[in-house]
Amino acid sequence: MMQAAIEVPLDNEGFLLDRDDWSEEVAVELARSDDFEMTEQVMGFIREARSMYEEDGVVPPIRIFAKKQKVSTKELYNIFKKGPMKLICKWGGLPKPTGCV
Repeated sequence: MMQAAIEVPLDNEGFLLDRDDWSEEVAVELARSDDFEMTEQVMGFIREARSMYEEDGVVPPIRIFAKKQKVSTKELYNIFKKGPMKLICKWGGLPKPTGCV
């Protein structure tokens, strides 16, 4: 029987309560709990969003993030299906993005 390999405290939407609990293994588990199979491309987006957050102290807006990743927002929606920045933040242990989610 498969069970979550990692137990970390989450809020009611599945976001980490403590950013220090984040690791790439946690990201894989969080994605899996959303029925999403983590890919290297998505992990790259997560790493980039985390580094942008470290630099600026805010979650990057999707347009700025997409531009910096050299992808279109449409491509991000194709990969994530819904709310790319919300999922990137959720799986990346970042705060919920404000504004358009």
